[in-house]
Amino acid sequence: MMRRLNRHTLLAFAGLAVGIVGLLVQWTADPGKFSAAQGFFGLAFPPGILFIAVAGALSAATARWWWHAVFSVFIAFWIAGVGGISGQLTPNLLSSNPGTVAGNVVMTAGLLLAFAAGIASMLRARRLARA
Repeated sequence: MMRRLNRHTLLAFAGLAVGIVGLLVQWTADPGKFSAAQGFFGLAFPPGILFIAVAGALSAATARWWWHAVFSVFIAFWIAGVGGISGQLTPNLLSSNPGTVAGNVVMTAGLLLAFAAGIASMLRARRLARA
């Protein structure tokens, strides 16, 4: 039986979508950065789009369980959190290309929303599962 998605889950999905939009802005601003030769498995587009989409699909596929948003939380933490800690986001935020900077800000904001909303979604769903 599929559980009705709560508003926090919907916000997590919206955050993932905004993250993808941010990556599309970065790709549009500097497509050479994502050339097939430099890309992930020969992809000529930002691989983060695929990772975020898969995380969203896994969250949707597991919506019957209270922990379903863990995939959204994980990908947001991996890209924004670990990317920030490891210094991978900083060059894009300091880029001379305004599209790269804007896309990075949009992506990070969306992923932070997905992270916070995903945690709130799991907490709410867990409380309801115990009731």
